[in-house]
Amino acid sequence: MFFNPASITLLEGQQITAGLHVIDPSTKFKADTATNVLGTSLDGNDGGDGGVTAMVPNLYYTNKLNDKLSIGLGLNAPFGLATDYGKSWVGRYYAVESVVETININPVVAYKVTDQLTLSAGVSAEYMDVTLSSMVDGGLVAFSAVRNAGGNPMPLAPVVSNPQYDVFAENTADDWGYGFNLGAMYEFTPNTRVGVAYRSEIEHKVEGKIKTKVPVALINLNPLLAGAFQNQDVHGTVTLPATASVNVYSKITNKLALMADVTWTDWSSFDKLTINFEGTGIAGTTSSTTTEKWDDSWRYSLGGTFQATDALLIRAGIAYDETPIPDNYRTPRIPGEDRFWVSLGAGYQITQCITMDAAYAHLFVSDSKMEKYASNAEDQSHGTVVGEFENSVDIFSVQLSYKF
Repeated sequence: MFFNPASITLLEGQQITAGLHVIDPSTKFKADTATNVLGTSLDGNDGGDGGVTAMVPNLYYTNKLNDKLSIGLGLNAPFGLATDYGKSWVGRYYAVESVVETININPVVAYKVTDQLTLSAGVSAEYMDVTLSSMVDGGLVAFSAVRNAGGNPMPLAPVVSNPQYDVFAENTADDWGYGFNLGAMYEFTPNTRVGVAYRSEIEHKVEGKIKTKVPVALINLNPLLAGAFQNQDVHGTVTLPATASVNVYSKITNKLALMADVTWTDWSSFDKLTINFEGTGIAGTTSSTTTEKWDDSWRYSLGGTFQATDALLIRAGIAYDETPIPDNYRTPRIPGEDRFWVSLGAGYQITQCITMDAAYAHLFVSDSKMEKYASNAEDQSHGTVVGEFENSVDIFSVQLSYKF
């Protein structure tokens, strides 16, 4: 239903499907260079395994009202991420923890215009919850305060990027956004069909708070700096991209079926991420901007099913998923690269009404380079961090379907 709601007309009667994905990513960073804006080496580790295991549920209901009209309701989580490198790694001024969670409520309707052509449409109400944290170089703030006042800051050089003076800053925000999806399916024969689908972008105007933890060492160094890190309201805009896809299904024999899909994602809409502070600002700034400049991406997949017995259906598939992230703009929050999927699964019909499905997928992810330089005005306070991420993902899935 999520990928093409027109396909719900293929389901007879009423059906409820509940599923769960366990997504287990691995993200390991190896630093080649890590220095602060003064050129001094940054203390810290490589962040261990920054991947965070997530459990992602979904629930679908479909009802074939008559030979032409079907309706459905989907609850799913179309976008998400989770990374956590700890507060002591060398890239802590760029990111510590990043969590994005979405819940999408998607009612749809599908109508068979002819025996071959089905059209469908749906609306989406999507909730987004975001947590983004990082360390702020409190020593650099103290250094800059003296320099900006016309004094000699060099006696404070040893405190720059000293973890003892780091300030922990955590942004949390959420929002409801709305969009729509369209789908069409054309059945050339009972065994061969083609589908096209489109999902609109959804804009989230997130609002929330930033909370900081200022170490005693920094306050002792300069008591006035306590006021530079006030808890306050924040807001920003996050746009999740539109997608368009074309898919083909063909039943080759009574037992074997093949399918293919091509999906385009409008990631170029993700140009920058700006967090606006609504109070006194943080360390003299009223906003924080990360330039993203993502590119549109394509995903190509091939799959097949084999009816091994009357009750047992075997599934297998491969996919190539392009990263939208340019090397020059990669951040540790989302250190992705091109991915190659290999998946295997099975469905077993327990009774006439109940079917159990399970699947496993492994994502082979190309190593990804991160090059962040303090010479860039945007990254000056974060330091220079150059290195490589080694990534992989395992996904375990299970679902139970009930027909009535």
